[in-house]
Amino acid sequence: MNWGEALPLLVVGSSLVPGLVIFFLPEERVATRTTLNLAGAVVKLLLVGVMFFGLLNGQQYQTRLPLLPGIELVLSAEPLSMLFLSLSAALWLVTTVYAIGYLEGSPYRSRFFGFFSVCVTATVGVALAGNLVTFLLFYELLTLCTYPLIVHRGTEMAKRAGRDYLVYTLGGGALLLLSTVWLHTLSGTTEFRAHGFLSGLDASLHPTLMLIFVLCIAGLGVKAALVPLHGWLLKAMVAPAPVSALLHAVAVVKAGAFGIIRIVYDVYGIEFSQSLGLTLPLAVVAAVTILYGSFRALFQDELKRRLAFSTVSQVAYIILGIGVAGPVAATGGLIHLVHQGVQKITLFLCAGNLAETLGIHRVSEMNGVGRRMPWTMAAFTVGVFGMIGAPPLAGFFSKWYLGMGALASDQGWVVWILAGSSLLNAAYFLPILYAAWFEPAPTRWPDERCLGQQETAWMLLIPPLITATTVVVLGLWASAPFSLVEWVSLIVSRAGSE
Repeated sequence: MNWGEALPLLVVGSSLVPGLVIFFLPEERVATRTTLNLAGAVVKLLLVGVMFFGLLNGQQYQTRLPLLPGIELVLSAEPLSMLFLSLSAALWLVTTVYAIGYLEGSPYRSRFFGFFSVCVTATVGVALAGNLVTFLLFYELLTLCTYPLIVHRGTEMAKRAGRDYLVYTLGGGALLLLSTVWLHTLSGTTEFRAHGFLSGLDASLHPTLMLIFVLCIAGLGVKAALVPLHGWLLKAMVAPAPVSALLHAVAVVKAGAFGIIRIVYDVYGIEFSQSLGLTLPLAVVAAVTILYGSFRALFQDELKRRLAFSTVSQVAYIILGIGVAGPVAATGGLIHLVHQGVQKITLFLCAGNLAETLGIHRVSEMNGVGRRMPWTMAAFTVGVFGMIGAPPLAGFFSKWYLGMGALASDQGWVVWILAGSSLLNAAYFLPILYAAWFEPAPTRWPDERCLGQQETAWMLLIPPLITATTVVVLGLWASAPFSLVEWVSLIVSRAGSE
C-alpha cells in the first residue's frame, strides 16, 4: 500500500485508535486521556493538511478495501470531501479542548471521550466516502456512537431523548439502506461520480428513480433536521454542551446535509436531477424548514432550544442552495456548510459557558451577563451577527451568494425567503444581546460556580474566542485568493460541467 492509499486510512485511524484505547483507561488516568484526545485531534488536523496540499498539487488519495463480491469500502479525497473533512478536523480539535475543560471532575469520562473519538471517526468516514455503501456504513456508525453521548448524563429525560434519537435516525438509515440496495440493483454501482451515475439509465426507469430520490432525501433529511423530521434534535438538547456543539455544527446534522449534496451531485447529477424535476421540490422543503425553524425560535426561552430551532433553519440554507440548482446559489449553500458550522459552534460553546459558570439556561436569565462574562458574550455577539448575515462576517456571504444565485436562476422567490428569515433571525437573536449588554444584572446568578475576577475556566473560554475570530476571518477573507469561496467554486464547476 503506497502513501496515496494509506493516507485516507490514517486520517480515519487517527481518532479511532485513541478512542479505542480511551475506553479502557481508568477514570483517574486524566493526563493520559487528555494526551490521547489532544494528540489524536492534532494528528488528524495535520494529516488533513497534508492531504489538502497534496490534492492541490495533483496527488490522488484513495483507499479500496473489498467488503463483498462487487462491493468495496472506498475512501477518496476530492474537493467536496475535503470541504467537510477540513471543517470536521478543525472544529473537532476546538471541541476536544472545550470538552476536556467542561467535563473536568465529571464521572464516566473515559466512556464519553471514547465515543467522542469514534464519533469523529464516523464523521471523517462520511466525508471521505467514495461510494454510497461506504457512506451508509459510516453514517450508521455515526448514529450508534452518538447515542451514548446524548444519554451520557443518565437522567430519565436523557434516556427518552436517546430513544427518540434512535427511532428517528435508525428509521432514516433504513430508508437510505433500501435506496442504496435499489440503486445498486438498477445501475450495478454505487460509486460517486462528478456528474452522477444514473443519467444513462433507460427513460422507463425515471419514475422509479424519482421515488428513490424521495426515499434518499427522507432518510438523510432526518439527520439534516428537515421539517417534519427534526423532532429528535430539540429533545437531544439535554446532552452536555460539547455534544450539542457536535450535533449542530460538526457531525450529525452536517452528515445529513452532506449526504443530500452527495445524492444530488454525485449519484443523480445536478443536470439529471433538474431534468427529473427534483430540485425545485427540494428547494421548497428547505424554504419551509428555514421559515419554520426561525419562527419557532422566536418563542423559546430555553437558550439551547432557541439555538436548536436556529439550527433547523440554518442548515436548510445548505439544502436551499443545492435545490436552486444554479452555480452561484450552490456556492452559497456549500460555503454555508462551513460558515454555519463555525458560527453555530461558537453559540453553543458560549451557551455552555453561561450554564457551567453562572447556571444560566434561559434567555430570561441573561440580563446584564455581558458585564459579568464580557469575552464569552463578545464571542456570542459575533456568532449572532454572523447568523443574521451582517457584513463583513461569514454568514453575510452565504446569504449574498444564495440571493444572487436565486436571481441568476430566475427564482426570485428565494430572495424573499432569505429576507424573511434574516428578519426572524434578528427578532430572536437581538433581544438576547440587548438583555445581555444593556439590562441591569441581577443581584445574584442562578448558580455561580466561578467566583472572583475570573470569567470562566480558560479551556472553556479560548475555544469560542477562536471560533468567533474565525467567523470574522472567513468573512474578511471571502474575496481573497485561495479563499473558501474559490475552493467551493471549483467544486461547483466540477459538478456542473461535462
